[in-house]
Amino acid sequence: MKAPLSLHYVVLLNVSLTLVALGMAIMSLRFGYVPLPASDVLAGLLGSADEKIVTIIRDLRLPRTILALLIGAATGLAGAVLQSLLRNPLAEPSVVGITGGASLGAVIALYFGLSAVFPFALPLSALTGAAIATIVLYLVAARDSSTLTLILVGMAIGGISLSLISLAMNLSPNPWAVSEIIFWLLGSVRDRSFADVTLAAPFIVTGIAVLLTLGKPLDALSLGEEAAQSLGMDLTRVRVLAIVGTSLAVGASVAVAGTIGFVGLVVPHLLRPLVGQMPSRLLLPSALGGAALLAAADVVVRLITVGPELHLGIVTSLIGAPFFLYLILKTRKIVR
Repeated sequence: MKAPLSLHYVVLLNVSLTLVALGMAIMSLRFGYVPLPASDVLAGLLGSADEKIVTIIRDLRLPRTILALLIGAATGLAGAVLQSLLRNPLAEPSVVGITGGASLGAVIALYFGLSAVFPFALPLSALTGAAIATIVLYLVAARDSSTLTLILVGMAIGGISLSLISLAMNLSPNPWAVSEIIFWLLGSVRDRSFADVTLAAPFIVTGIAVLLTLGKPLDALSLGEEAAQSLGMDLTRVRVLAIVGTSLAVGASVAVAGTIGFVGLVVPHLLRPLVGQMPSRLLLPSALGGAALLAAADVVVRLITVGPELHLGIVTSLIGAPFFLYLILKTRKIVR
């Protein structure tokens, strides 16, 4: 049996991941179509640089960087919580249908042209879609259903959302609308403003705060549902908090950036060997690691100068899809 990890080790890990995330944020502010030295970045943040540099830093790169950090933290943390809650190594936010619900809401706004009439129609519709998915899951969880039922309901919500998105694309009479839907679904934080940050940040931060409170309940749940209940754990409350926290964090993320997948799958798996088997010690590192990973991916898409800028969702899928396949094979004992 492995010795428990010391508090100093856990603190050192979290500090290290924080520094990595900050380093990625600095790189995100420095690199783009016009690379800038660190001195210009600092002057731009303080407003003492040339007007063009101030505009580049404050209006273009800073909102993009903040959203990448927030969305990465939200999806990384949500993945860690869902994997512990569902006791499924393949779980991520899309498993419970919240990502699909939010995407469907945004597609409805694009399909009916609401986003062209009202700028905030797209994020508000995405949040509404996530809320509807949350209500359905809440009604299931409130009846004290099993974890398997939650997974099945989530898959059903995701499947219905995907079918309706495909139907909207098929029925759209305007090819430009189809193109807009596709590009949005690919996921990106490009050309986002502080208006998007202001809209999404309160929901994402609230969702992250809710999910971070689930450490001890998830530790108890790792012993099994019966053991957790014998310790006085209210499993229905834990499920509801996990669903609500994930809905707020991931729903708001999808609302402003589209679908960016696999961060919630990859990050917890990479960090779990470093923190042992206690879910509570995985939550904060997963949030920090997710922020660092998505900020790094956003830097990579800007450094690739051949052709149009890649969408973040494509980059994370190229990383996550092979990793997902590996995990499937591993769980089937084909890969050790």
